[in-house]
Amino acid sequence: MFIQFKKFLFHPLFQVLFLTFFSFSSLANYPSDTGTILANRINSSIVLDGSLDEDIWSIVGKTDRFIQRELHEGESATERTEVAILYDSQNLYIGIWCYDSEPDELIANEFRRDFGYGDEDNFLIIIDTFHDHRNGYFFAINPNGARTDALVSDEGKGYNRNWNGVWDVATSMTDAGWFAEVEIPFATLKFQSTAEQTWGINFERNIQHKREQILWQGWQRHYNLQMLSQAGNLVGLRDIRAGNDIEFKPYTSIGAERERGTSNKRVSKVGGDLNYLFTPTLKLNVTLNTDFSQVESDRARINLSRFSLFFPEQRQFFLEGAETFRFEMGSRNEIFYSRRIGIKGREEIPIIGGVRLIGKSGAYNVGAFTLQTAEKNEEPTTNYSVVRLKRDVLSQSNIGVLFTNKSSSSGRNTVYGFDANYITSKFLGNRNLEFGGSFAQSNTENGINYRNNAYRLYMRYPDDLMTYDMSISTVQKNFDPQVGFTRRNNVKWIFWRLFILPRPNIPGIKMLVFKPFHVDYYLTDDTNEPESALFRWRPFGFHTNSGEFFVIKIFRYFERLDEDFNIHDGNIIQAGEYWFTQGEMELSTFGGRKLSGRIVTNWGEFFDGQRFQFSGNSRLNISNRFNIQISYDQNHIDLPLTDFVTREIGGRMSYYFSTKMYSSFFAQWNNDQKEAILNFRINWIPQIGSDFYFVINQTISTASSKLHVQDTTVLSKLVWRFAY
Repeated sequence: MFIQFKKFLFHPLFQVLFLTFFSFSSLANYPSDTGTILANRINSSIVLDGSLDEDIWSIVGKTDRFIQRELHEGESATERTEVAILYDSQNLYIGIWCYDSEPDELIANEFRRDFGYGDEDNFLIIIDTFHDHRNGYFFAINPNGARTDALVSDEGKGYNRNWNGVWDVATSMTDAGWFAEVEIPFATLKFQSTAEQTWGINFERNIQHKREQILWQGWQRHYNLQMLSQAGNLVGLRDIRAGNDIEFKPYTSIGAERERGTSNKRVSKVGGDLNYLFTPTLKLNVTLNTDFSQVESDRARINLSRFSLFFPEQRQFFLEGAETFRFEMGSRNEIFYSRRIGIKGREEIPIIGGVRLIGKSGAYNVGAFTLQTAEKNEEPTTNYSVVRLKRDVLSQSNIGVLFTNKSSSSGRNTVYGFDANYITSKFLGNRNLEFGGSFAQSNTENGINYRNNAYRLYMRYPDDLMTYDMSISTVQKNFDPQVGFTRRNNVKWIFWRLFILPRPNIPGIKMLVFKPFHVDYYLTDDTNEPESALFRWRPFGFHTNSGEFFVIKIFRYFERLDEDFNIHDGNIIQAGEYWFTQGEMELSTFGGRKLSGRIVTNWGEFFDGQRFQFSGNSRLNISNRFNIQISYDQNHIDLPLTDFVTREIGGRMSYYFSTKMYSSFFAQWNNDQKEAILNFRINWIPQIGSDFYFVINQTISTASSKLHVQDTTVLSKLVWRFAY
């Protein structure tokens, strides 16, 4: 029966009819919206103070045509917004006038670098320096002058918000609203070396106390700011140079550490990064004695599944350029997973050094590096090399290849991959459509090198009214990417999902949320037997105009266990086939309030027993400089032969002295590892591009009635930027 259903599901005629029906049912006609903004060259200096009181700002031409995306698509903005652009030989200056008739209602609770801008009044900028309508630099500011930036690739499908560019902003607030001056050195950007430049650019303002979102270009709801194919044009840039040829960022760290039962041990380290602009668009990076001591501890999690947990990368060296190496295989399968380098379990493996090349050459996006890790305990010194090459084709599409290699005295592992993606924002006139696929093969020295492939085919139709996704992936039995991450091998995965998001005229309701179906179906690859399945429904959900969200979910699971499963601390689920059903409710409030939070409850069957799960998090903004966040997760598992409870608790206190100096205290505990992990950090930015950190890390055992300090580290670190 399943085979017949699958044939019907993936029949091309069914897919075309289904997609076309919903596409035309949601099709609306909007006027074309193009725009150009002129950058004016200046010889006088700009004082970055946010007051915009230089004479040039009063006479330069401004753009002020902003259109609502939310709450009332296509209507004019309710508050006036103006933008003007200036430049000199070294910097791009963006003047921003955010007038507001209710300035006392502005929401601005953040000061820190890389603040979460989603719940703040903010202004967003995206710049496509290559004018390839795909990739860009993203900048966000709030009325306090807090800064966030990111690298955007493939019109937002790659979004690396951990990139930290060298740029600055100053803001001011008056009875008329809030105002900003942004300074972006050309040294921060990569662009072609031509006498006259044309860049893509777009702007977005979020007036959060009204929940209003306005854009200069591409304001239709089925687009977003990251879709650079909808951006306007920035003209007038002449005779500018893409920055410094050499950037040197040495660091020094010094401190002390103590493990339980040992005496204090002094630790010190010196190293750094040297960046050389190989061409105006290609940067060569040399790293020596790479250090991550200032990085906050991973969030410890209790794993109640049969598969490995995926932890996000937090180390700045690997986060910079991460979008360049992105290669999608679906279902958390990653051909390149940077946490395989320099980390084993919870232990750091020192990185001796390496070389990296990142950038763009013509239509090619280029990423390549080689790193050498040191020998530690039983881990031999190892070389890791990765090459990613992707070429732009047509107006928004691409093809690419990926190569990874791990070599040590224990052997060698290589992976070759190929991907191709067709992307258009003009399907049925002005809709988005994507489809494509990827293929990879691993080879391991002295390993099993047959049935060692992985592949994926997908199609996606993202729209404001309806989002439709489908894909099929396979990871064969002996596929082994040792510089990657796979949740499971010897499996076929079928994914099919439909969201319907109508906006009826109901007072207070912004959008209803329905998910008629969401299917994750896994089959054992070499037998085609069902291995596991998850069927999800959202019979009802809604977003309010005030920023709240509520949804009800129903889950139907199937799991085939070929052997007994130790789910937690010696509690066994016996081999067999299991069907079980669960329900879930989720409620979240608008995060810009003084007190906000999210609560999720899940209940129902669990294998041959019962499960009740509760998770919640909250944030209290005591002031716009001081906030507290708390999270709590609990699972109560009741099985025929046993029952147990898991608990995870986390909390963070943050205080901001200014936009360039902040402190945080992070604590976490769970009843699996029975230890509290404490992390205190101060980050000071003495000048843009340089950082000072003071860090205290401590682990406290709670396994007995008395608390025992396990490990303590106290560290200071200074990173200084020199540019030539």
